[in-house]
Amino acid sequence: MSKGNQWSSRLGFILASAGAAIGLGAIWKFPYVTGTSGGGAFFALFILFTIFIGLPLLLAEFIIGRHTGKEAISAYKAIAPKSAWVWIGRLGVLSCVVLLSFYSVVGGWVILYTIMSVTMLSGKEYGALFNAVISQPYVVLGAQALFLLITVFVISKGVQKGIERANKYMMPLLFICFIIIVVRSLTLDGAMDGVKFFLKPDFSAITGSSVLYALGQSFFSLCVGLSCMVTYSSYLGKKVSLTRSAGTIAILNLFVSLLAGLAIFPAVFSFGLKPTEGPGLLFVVLPTVFEKMPFGTVFLALFLILFLFATLTSAFSLLEIIVAALTKDDQTKRTRYASLSGILVFVVGIPSALSFGVLKHVSLFGRSIFDVADFFVSNLMLPLGSLAIAIFVTFKMKKEAVYEEFISGSTKGVKLFNAWFFLVKYVLPIIIIAVLLSLLVAY
Repeated sequence: MSKGNQWSSRLGFILASAGAAIGLGAIWKFPYVTGTSGGGAFFALFILFTIFIGLPLLLAEFIIGRHTGKEAISAYKAIAPKSAWVWIGRLGVLSCVVLLSFYSVVGGWVILYTIMSVTMLSGKEYGALFNAVISQPYVVLGAQALFLLITVFVISKGVQKGIERANKYMMPLLFICFIIIVVRSLTLDGAMDGVKFFLKPDFSAITGSSVLYALGQSFFSLCVGLSCMVTYSSYLGKKVSLTRSAGTIAILNLFVSLLAGLAIFPAVFSFGLKPTEGPGLLFVVLPTVFEKMPFGTVFLALFLILFLFATLTSAFSLLEIIVAALTKDDQTKRTRYASLSGILVFVVGIPSALSFGVLKHVSLFGRSIFDVADFFVSNLMLPLGSLAIAIFVTFKMKKEAVYEEFISGSTKGVKLFNAWFFLVKYVLPIIIIAVLLSLLVAY
């Protein structure tokens, strides 16, 4: 692997991985899924799933990737040649195509709102405005194409000059801006009702679907189950501690999810909005909050620009796994395959982009096309991918090789490794299978 196609530092790797995880998962999707799935009780489940399921699986992906130094498909092939295990990587790449196809639609919405924030996004009825914007086919398709064009450009530059450089500047700025919004949201009249909804668990509100969505969200927000982190960790040197890196990324992800909830729900209750608004929640609430702030237009534009970059950092990881699987470390092919992959993702995403406009009356299993794509990846492919990875790393890889990667660059000892290995080998598969079976019963 070429040196330019590796992370230059542990910080660069963590920010890129956190960027992959945080993006839309924590900022856009987490608040509306929490709002529709039980509030505080859902958040409690999400924390438990992230720590005891998502984090161990994130570490498992790191181990596979760094051990082989290869992208997702080649990594499984290197460990288990001439076997069906390579389909974990192939299905991960396929899932990335589907995920990025509807993810880029939302990325397009962010671009539209960023432009509107400095032109016409004031004094509006934001719920009606959002519905009007996403129902215009040429507008949403154009925005989706622009979002993918930016993503393709960065990926074509490679790991250090593209992905890492973009993340180093934008992720810290996003944290700062987010904290400003939280402070403002918490000082609104009636804000405490929103805080109670978000942080005070009412477990009577939990249903089987809520548990499934909490598990899916823990996978989605940490970007596990797609083998995306297999590809990212393949660019990592042996001196970096995988356990510390995985822990840092999980903590950052939970922190941003907390900030997202504290930014959104106090404002939702303060302005008499519904926490069950759905995918448009962020685009309805935040402009309303900023309009009540001094220099609100400036802050809204700044946040949307930074949110756009956080959204892009997640898109980078999704496109990177597709491009890396195609180039197989032949960097002369990177630009060509990045462009072709971007076109493929755009075409696959057209039905999702139009599902709020000309295709809004088309439904599959009682869901819009956009929601079907989301459900397919978040609640089916991510758990199935995670289950396969847990089995692969504990049954197929040599335990000595797994242990060597676990402790490399770390002071963590045998006891922690044994606890992690037992959890991944025996406990997590049972939990994931139980949740998937409950899904089959429910549907």
